[in-house]
Amino acid sequence: MKRVYPNKEYCIGCHLCELACITSHSKSKDLIIAFREERGKDGLSPRKRVFENGDISVAISCRHCDEPACVAACIAGGLHKDPETGRTVYDREKCVGCWSCLMSCPYGAIRRHPTEDKIVKCDLCFERENGPACVEACPNGALKFEER
Repeated sequence: MKRVYPNKEYCIGCHLCELACITSHSKSKDLIIAFREERGKDGLSPRKRVFENGDISVAISCRHCDEPACVAACIAGGLHKDPETGRTVYDREKCVGCWSCLMSCPYGAIRRHPTEDKIVKCDLCFERENGPACVEACPNGALKFEER
């Protein structure tokens, strides 16, 4: 299964992956409208986060693990592993906001929604034909969508 892999050697901390993620998941599909008006509403928040420490930065998102700890920890059935695609799928309607998945993720890739008692996690932009928006937007090639 293809996954998004970060490379901290090439990440320049520009956060364009976060902006591409917000835009891709917005209703408008417009960067400015998504950032200024839609962000924080209807679950719209970047599903990827850039961590920075001095000169080092790296973009982290869900790894869609083969045996995801978040799925095992989810008490409400809001997360499941899709056997056909290999994606770890989030069902927002089932989420009860207990944060068990957030605490169980070894990558810190699941985050709290900024305004709701829900989570936000990468869905690999499954609706896009050309792969995740974050990978496409990365100017330095610090994100790769590939099988390893």
